[in-house]
Amino acid sequence: MLRTFRLGGVHPPENKLSANGQIRELPLPAVVSIPTGQHIGAPATPLVKKGDKVKTGQLIAKSTGFVSANIHSSVSGTVTKVEGVPDASGYPRTGIVIKVDGDEWEEQIDRSPDLVRSCALSGPEIVEKIASAGIVGMGGATFPTHIKLVPPKGMKADLLIINGVECEPYLTADNRLMIEKSREILVGTELLMKALGVEKATIGIEGNKPEAIRLMKEAVADFRGITVEVLRVKYPQGGEKQLINAITGREVPSGALPVAVGCVVSNVGTAFAVYEAVQKNKPLFERVLTITGKHLQQPSNLKVRVGTPLSEVVAFAGGLPEDTGKIISGGPMMGKAVASLEIPVTKGTSGVLLMPGEESLRNPQQPCIRCSRCAANCPMGLEPFLLMTLTEKTMWERLEKEKVLDCIECGSCSYTCPASRPLLDHIRFGKAKVGQMVRSRKN
Repeated sequence: MLRTFRLGGVHPPENKLSANGQIRELPLPAVVSIPTGQHIGAPATPLVKKGDKVKTGQLIAKSTGFVSANIHSSVSGTVTKVEGVPDASGYPRTGIVIKVDGDEWEEQIDRSPDLVRSCALSGPEIVEKIASAGIVGMGGATFPTHIKLVPPKGMKADLLIINGVECEPYLTADNRLMIEKSREILVGTELLMKALGVEKATIGIEGNKPEAIRLMKEAVADFRGITVEVLRVKYPQGGEKQLINAITGREVPSGALPVAVGCVVSNVGTAFAVYEAVQKNKPLFERVLTITGKHLQQPSNLKVRVGTPLSEVVAFAGGLPEDTGKIISGGPMMGKAVASLEIPVTKGTSGVLLMPGEESLRNPQQPCIRCSRCAANCPMGLEPFLLMTLTEKTMWERLEKEKVLDCIECGSCSYTCPASRPLLDHIRFGKAKVGQMVRSRKN
């Protein structure tokens, strides 16, 4: 019997409409808008100004602070402004707007398709190269990868877990990446192992990806210390703590990092980006994403340059269906509705979902019937009904005691609530308030 995580979880319809679509490259747009904050932590500081000429792969914003990441130009052309560009919510954030002129890459980037496996760099040198390339978690969390590879003092990892689960409905970019770039992902895994100083790595893949499983298993035979673990399909198995529990049986304590139980987790997209950064000298300025929807003409997996407007992605897939009711960045469970198609693709844009109008409407909210489904399905063992009530009553200290910060915002509670209560909306708000309160104590 296939393994899975212990607590909670749900089984939403998969709707993997683009699973068989090979990765295609989106043509360059006329203009890109590159935010300086595409990661958890401090935004990067711009290094360019209006009128500057830049090349593809050039460093244009430098990381600031401990938790931050470099930003590189995704195109060649002329900087037209350094000011606010819209984020997913529609609010302006500091960004760099570049008018595209050709596609001239930095000379040191190796653009050949040949696999490069040997690497003479030491672990710390690999970490430094990853930091320089601006690599962040590609599964959506966007935590700077180089920080994960240097555990806090007194902690040491013994296992690297590569997340190929892609449990979010509709999304298929990771699946296609494993099918088309399996060996590159495995070399990236080797590099991450060397950086961490571990001898073992496991790639977790859910059983609904048979071709990816077959190809990864075939390729892994040539790689020492790396195994493939096929997992039972259950959402949200892509969460770090859930994946660790499914593969190892270990449970990460409340408030602790995965390395507390000897594990570090990276997405397959991150492993591929690490391969390109270390072996090809290529910074992270493009990614594979899924553009999908039930009424979209061509659900697709596309390689897209960072800063490309979502409108270009949608147009390439056949245009916006007339009955579109909501545009979601990410998947339907953890993704967020966007205010406009003019927001740019970022390092964390795993997908774009166009939901038909009838599916995008919420049912009227009803009183809680105390059925406990939200608690039974919570993969963190929380009581979402209580967390929502405490948020409504602004009881922040009690909310902290009830471990709201452990919530991974998977949406399983809202998905299973028969009363259609907006549990996750309230919990997200309460979590943000408690987070502010905790940070203020440390200052």
